[in-house]
Amino acid sequence: MSAEEWSPLLDPAAHSSTQELQYFSKVRNKNLYLATFAAVLGPLSFGFVLGYSSPAIPELQSNLNPDLKLDSTQASWFGSLVTVGAAVGGIIGGWIVDKVGRKPSLMMCGLPFIIGFVVIVGAQNIWMLYIGRLLTGLASGIASLVVPIYISETSHPKVRGLLGSCVQLMVVIGIMGAYVGGMILPWYWLAVVSSVPPTVMVILMYFMPETPRYLLSKNKHSEALAVLAWLRGPEVDHDWECSQIEESCNTQDTKFSLSELKDSAVYKPFLIGIFLMLFQQLSGINAVMFYAETIFEQANFKHSSEGSVIVGVVQVVFTAIAALIMDRAGRKILLAISALIMSFSAAVFGVYFKIWQEDINNSSLHKVDVQNSVSMATHAPTWLPLVCLVIFIAGFAIGCGPIPWLVMSEIFPVRVRGIASGVCVLTNWSTAFLVTKEFNDLLENITQYGTFWLFSSFCFMNFLFTIFFMPETKGKTLEQIEALFRGPAHGLAD
Repeated sequence: MSAEEWSPLLDPAAHSSTQELQYFSKVRNKNLYLATFAAVLGPLSFGFVLGYSSPAIPELQSNLNPDLKLDSTQASWFGSLVTVGAAVGGIIGGWIVDKVGRKPSLMMCGLPFIIGFVVIVGAQNIWMLYIGRLLTGLASGIASLVVPIYISETSHPKVRGLLGSCVQLMVVIGIMGAYVGGMILPWYWLAVVSSVPPTVMVILMYFMPETPRYLLSKNKHSEALAVLAWLRGPEVDHDWECSQIEESCNTQDTKFSLSELKDSAVYKPFLIGIFLMLFQQLSGINAVMFYAETIFEQANFKHSSEGSVIVGVVQVVFTAIAALIMDRAGRKILLAISALIMSFSAAVFGVYFKIWQEDINNSSLHKVDVQNSVSMATHAPTWLPLVCLVIFIAGFAIGCGPIPWLVMSEIFPVRVRGIASGVCVLTNWSTAFLVTKEFNDLLENITQYGTFWLFSSFCFMNFLFTIFFMPETKGKTLEQIEALFRGPAHGLAD
């Protein structure tokens, strides 16, 4: 008998893999795509929240109503309070996603989105603007945690990368939507428009199912089977997938305890998730965006809003490309390429500042001062920072933007998925707040070129971390990924 004939008998995994291929080849994804569309309206809302401050702040700073007119400090808080709310939302989301379920958590996060924008529209003073931003930030933090989990737990390996990447894609579409809306609408009408996506999300999610993995973790077998039948279509053996998930759930305790941090299936993905979130924010993405307006003015764009839309288009196009190739290329290779591209671009930014702007490195470094100093660099090639900006943003969009959120939703066991994801979201948004608030001090202490070289080094560290410690999750079920971390024969980078 040939080796091929023997292999199914000697290797049960080979038989299981064949059965898995047969199963997923018969799956119908129509309802899965519908559930994903309903869920990603959360990240779309989140994108509108992030993009809203860019067109709204200049209007509020020139507002004729003194009760709503922002000075530079107040404008800074108006922009950064979202990250504070999102960090708190990560903590709350990590608790409610396990306590009440994925679907109710998504519907609940729609309320602070809607209420927050309503408060902004009806604001009578600056504190109401702050409260509105905090509420929308809170909702953003919850959505950034719950939506990736919901998608990963309803998807299957053939499309999980594509659908998981749609989270970041919808965020950047929301940001671009806010930029475009800000060009034609006043700040209060833009807030009204921004409240539409979360409203639609709440309505659609009412008709969507809970995830089968959450239901099985609560011993609701018949309900989970019905959900799988709805998600996968009538032509597959739903009992097979249900038994695979159920077997994993039955081997786990229903409650998490700190002693479980000794378990490799918990602490390995936990550390990977935290470092991916840290490296995402330490990459310098916010710093580069800070200089975007100045860079576009250098390149003779008369209106900075045009530059913002170009940035949005670049983000959308390359995030869409990443989504389309995610399940073919894999997470690891895309993230490694992304980190290298960003490291190179940030390094060239540093060279630009070192050569052509060395004489203003010790200035006060407010945005106006930077813009004035840029105009002094008469011999600087205006195309260089513009090209670097586009390459940096494109690099971020193909990997460092979507992949940390996708991997976070894939690598944690069911019993710790909520709390571990909550810590990752808290890490991400806390780091974003610190980087945003301390950026000017960083420029003042180590100069512009030193700051961008620092970001370049963090991107290179992300590249090394990805190569040596991050596992490839492409094509694996969530249960197989969990087994990968648990198995004593496997390293982190297997």
